[in-house]
Amino acid sequence: MTTIRYRTADVDHFNVFYREAGAVEAPKLLLLHGFPSASHMFRDLIPLLSDRFHIIAPDLRGFGKSDMPARGKSGFQYIFARLGEMVDRFTEVVGFDRYAVYVFDYGAPTGFRLAVKHPDRITAIISQNGNANEEGLSEGWNPIRAYWQDASSANREALRSFLAPETTIWQYTHGVSDPTAVSPDGYSLDNFYLARPGADEIELDLFGDYKSNVALYRFRSISAPTIHRSSRCGARTIRFSSRRVPRRSNATIQARSCAFLIPNTSRWRPTDRKLPEQSSTSFPPDYRDRHRTRHLCSFIASGSQRRKSHAPSRTSRFPDPR
Repeated sequence: MTTIRYRTADVDHFNVFYREAGAVEAPKLLLLHGFPSASHMFRDLIPLLSDRFHIIAPDLRGFGKSDMPARGKSGFQYIFARLGEMVDRFTEVVGFDRYAVYVFDYGAPTGFRLAVKHPDRITAIISQNGNANEEGLSEGWNPIRAYWQDASSANREALRSFLAPETTIWQYTHGVSDPTAVSPDGYSLDNFYLARPGADEIELDLFGDYKSNVALYRFRSISAPTIHRSSRCGARTIRFSSRRVPRRSNATIQARSCAFLIPNTSRWRPTDRKLPEQSSTSFPPDYRDRHRTRHLCSFIASGSQRRKSHAPSRTSRFPDPR
């Protein structure tokens, strides 16, 4: 039976809540959640992977049970660069020196910054709904884009509909054939956190700063062999194809919906590998099927082993956080 520990870490005088499971000597896996959730979104995934990985899943600052300092006080700004810095320090505090990272939604620009800053620490990246190009921003982003162009009070207020309880529920149930199969636990907890005093303004700040991620979509070149995987996610099955990227060529994360990347490898991988079916369009696949999670486990493990045989690259094809 899996034992999950619920801990807090002091990161620059602020508490960061996190879930931890697995043996400390096992390969390390960092799980980074998205909007408007917290580490509880991984509550079903962690037990399925903890027998093979040392897993840590933090709540980003201002989310879940991590501290939510007031905007502007103590010098803290709710921008993605600062979230990246916070997770970077967090990994150092908890002793994650080399690890794979699973990024989802807001976790993607956070995790990609870590990969740029410390490419030698990252053994593999699993990106689900982690956007890394402008094509991934649908028409639903138009109100947010308007706020990027004109940060007026009217444009800011227009974004509050994204924080409404019914919007959170939509993220869980949209596209699901049988909404009664979706537990209310997840979206109810998300809405509880969103209803805290000051949480709405923090989320609006992050909506406004998301343009900083878009500005980083012009990628830097690398001179390291890389395997890149990308696909569009279907309603039922995700299929992947792979290609070999020659040494000193450019590789790009095209994370329109889902992408896999193993840093600093130059081997071919099998094509048309299936991943678990999705239970909704916004949240991770159905993790209850243990057999199907083997693909994810083998991917992370193979990336970790291959990483040891290559010298770390100095740059990455991820967005440049500067």
